Amino acid sequence: MREPATTTKSLTLKGLQKGKIGAFAGAIIGISCIAPAYTMTSGIGPTISEAGLQTPFILLIGFIPMLFVLMGYRELNTSMPDSGSTFTWSSRAFGPWIGWLGGWGLVAATALVLSNLAAVAVDFLFIALAQIFGNPELADLTRNLWINIPVVALLTALAAYVAYRGVEETKRVQYTLVGLQAIALVWFVVAAIVKIRNGEAYDYTPVSLDWFNPAMLGPDGFSFSVLMAGLSLSIFMFWGWDVIVTMNEEAKDPRRTPGRAALLTIAIIVVTYLTVTIVLLSYAGIGTTGLGAGNPDLQESLFAALAPEVMGPFALLMSLAIFASSASSLQSTLVSPSRTLQAMSHYGAVPKAFGRLSKYKTPGAPTFWAATASVLFYVLMRVISEDALWDTITAMGIMVCFYYGITGLAAFWYFRGTWFANVGNFFRRFLLPLLGGLSLTVMFGITLYDSMDPDFGSGNAIFGTTLPDGTVEGGVGVVFVAGLVILGGGALLMLIYSFVNPGFFRGKEIEVGSVLQETEMVPFDASATAEASAQRIEEAPAHRTGEGG
Repeated sequence: MREPATTTKSLTLKGLQKGKIGAFAGAIIGISCIAPAYTMTSGIGPTISEAGLQTPFILLIGFIPMLFVLMGYRELNTSMPDSGSTFTWSSRAFGPWIGWLGGWGLVAATALVLSNLAAVAVDFLFIALAQIFGNPELADLTRNLWINIPVVALLTALAAYVAYRGVEETKRVQYTLVGLQAIALVWFVVAAIVKIRNGEAYDYTPVSLDWFNPAMLGPDGFSFSVLMAGLSLSIFMFWGWDVIVTMNEEAKDPRRTPGRAALLTIAIIVVTYLTVTIVLLSYAGIGTTGLGAGNPDLQESLFAALAPEVMGPFALLMSLAIFASSASSLQSTLVSPSRTLQAMSHYGAVPKAFGRLSKYKTPGAPTFWAATASVLFYVLMRVISEDALWDTITAMGIMVCFYYGITGLAAFWYFRGTWFANVGNFFRRFLLPLLGGLSLTVMFGITLYDSMDPDFGSGNAIFGTTLPDGTVEGGVGVVFVAGLVILGGGALLMLIYSFVNPGFFRGKEIEVGSVLQETEMVPFDASATAEASAQRIEEAPAHRTGEGG
């Protein structure tokens, strides 16, 4: 039986462009953020090193919690199409403190990955130049910090400028860059299949259903530790589809378009990953020497190593595609933190300076802040140590599990009054968001615990004892420390701002509620005062208990 609607505070629009993103364009932007060419060349090698021939199984299993959480995102967006996404929804479900931390998790994760994307884009830019001009020494220019850092800053500035100009510019850029990735990956797959059929594979391994058999996951049968290690890597490979959800207020149908685009994105990605991985394993095998996919020396750039053998003189296409993939993700990834920061500012959770719109009706100020923070972070970490940079990037996976888990559980709890209204609600609003949220929350805890091991990540440790031979014994892994610093830093900033502007943290901007207390979005009036533009609807009809996405 449905409860009566109660007086509640409505959410408000932010003055962003309207009606600019359709499902197809949203899927392209989502794919660009995941960056399949870049993600596979840097992520598939470590996954194969953990799971071997069962990597296709790991990718399929890693897709499942993402799909479950996506269903929660879809339901929340249908009910509350707010550009604050995780921040707004978890504030509504659990209160302002959890909501603020959820928003911080998203902003921190994207800020960390932005520096990595720019670095990889620069690396492959110089690799491509070396191939074009036939001069291998050009590829080594990326190691020169006086060249590397300015180019990273320039690429980040260009990406920020495209984002500043609006979603129309973003769409045009992403159509081109995603198209180039698709051409390169398809070319690689077709060329590898031709070589396999001609008996020219490096280490031909027949495709088998055993590749999807969990009982063979490990040297002596099923291994839970191998499963968790592989899953933590696969989560990174699927992360980024939620970018389109933060653009919901700019979508043609704010309630339905983002969900459809996200589903289309993740479906295309999982098919792409499985196809490319199966062909790669069949061509190269899992040997740990030469061009074997299990070779530890090739883990960071597996496709870059295999492309010359598979694609011949057209290997340049793969280098350009990985550069395009990193650059496109750099640009589209800026969308999420900028809109989250603008929404947090709009509701009084961070200073008003983070909420200023540009003349193009885009989050201009937060886009600038996100880009600047990523460049400063990159410069600081790269000057200290390249290992320190990669360890903090590894900590990004911890933050992704953190805010995805919060969002999945927020969907589960927000719709608690409608769980059993019909079969669709049971799955979309109860079971799937709960399982997805719990699995990612558990993965967050396990990964955080595992990262205490000094061997996790780069192998560097803090608080260890230096032995006479120069080795370090004991201590705590740098990734664990980085994760705690990021989470603790966010909690400290939240506590400080709660004294500066306590209104949000007292529930005066976003009131805790459920779908049975939902109100409609109120238009944003840029000419009105801050108080007037945040007008509230006191009474609004509640959603029907059977309504779904």
